[in-house]
Amino acid sequence: MSRMRVNLGRARLAGEDGIRLPSMVPVLQSFASEGIDPQQIEQKIRDEFGKPDIRGRIRPGMRIAIGVGSRGIDELARIVQSVVRELKALGAQPFIVPAMGSHGGASAEGQAELLAGYGIRERLLGVPIRSSMDTIRLGEVADGVEVYFDRLAYEQADGIVAVARIKPHTDFKASIESGILKMLGIGFGKHKGAAHLHRFGMERFGTLLPEVGKLVIERTPFLFGIGIVEDASHRTAHIEAVPGNCLPSREEELLVMAKRLMPRIWLDDIDVLVVDEIGKNISGCGMDPNVIGRSGAMRRFGDGPAVRRIVVRGLTEDTKGNAVGIGLADFTTRRVAERIDYAAMYTNVITAMDVSGGKLPLVMTDDRTALFAAVSTIGMRAPHEARIVRIRHTLELRHIHVSENMMAEAEAHPMMEPAGEPAAWRFDARGHLAD
Repeated sequence: MSRMRVNLGRARLAGEDGIRLPSMVPVLQSFASEGIDPQQIEQKIRDEFGKPDIRGRIRPGMRIAIGVGSRGIDELARIVQSVVRELKALGAQPFIVPAMGSHGGASAEGQAELLAGYGIRERLLGVPIRSSMDTIRLGEVADGVEVYFDRLAYEQADGIVAVARIKPHTDFKASIESGILKMLGIGFGKHKGAAHLHRFGMERFGTLLPEVGKLVIERTPFLFGIGIVEDASHRTAHIEAVPGNCLPSREEELLVMAKRLMPRIWLDDIDVLVVDEIGKNISGCGMDPNVIGRSGAMRRFGDGPAVRRIVVRGLTEDTKGNAVGIGLADFTTRRVAERIDYAAMYTNVITAMDVSGGKLPLVMTDDRTALFAAVSTIGMRAPHEARIVRIRHTLELRHIHVSENMMAEAEAHPMMEPAGEPAAWRFDARGHLAD
């Protein structure tokens, strides 16, 4: 693991002693919620396996490779365990393969370790986990786009199942974004397949993913995908077994559902967005561009808000130092920079052919200095008049903090309500936020 020692001394800003920040008010945001009770997930999956078009694809004795990715899917272990149980009940012999492209440091051991962190372990599931970075070449689509696939899954399985969350992508917009087809082309493609597809640019993914997925379905024993849609609280809202012959059309419909349920900040025109944590378990980009309104390629992305400055204060524990997406921020702190595993982050962004997510923003000595720098550079309002929103991370947007000068808009919004009294920012002796 490669980390960096950052020596900034004590950076100061011109007029720092006179900078005042607006008071912040806790606000509760509401969203359309369709979450499934975790105790009902097993029954939902049992019902899906009871459908003739799914049940009829499984024969006793079949060896089934279940592809599982690296995203922090809600109740992932429960979902995978239920899929394993249903396959066994039909007489199949399932095993798990990581289907996560280059994640986990692009190593077989790292990918198995990622799964273990989500509770996907041999002794808990009662099935083997077979992790390898070896691939086979399935063929090519379009104008020379080569397609690779996990060799173990291809050679050792009589059938393949993909467990995938269907959600808006963080770098492009199309009728097919993140989901089953992306896992077939990039997740199962391991490091080699993911790197090759990314060479052709994200702007082509909307057309490439359906073509790549079609080739994979034709040339492998793919059976169906377990499509998962989550609500704004990162809870499982919908689970559906989607047969290969229903792709891509059914995935397009599920993506529409996912976009309707996704979390968002209901306010626009934000001077400074303070993000307490980013991480790969939060988003493939560390913080979801659909929420923050900017991506590596665009300062305005999707339907997100207009944000002038972003301050990132920390990394999640689960991201294990991979700070991909830190390049979307304008300011961070020395504490964050020194926690970064640069080898993991650089492997990720180089494979994705988008190095912007691995670039460092301005690294300030502490939270206080980072915030002061952000409000001092918005160029439109005095620091004490800055429109500031603070969030824990882009998967937790029910409880946020909004600067007092934005409360008239918040109170007028039907999906927002005050949840406390205004309070001043509090910093500890090291200059970091005290709460």
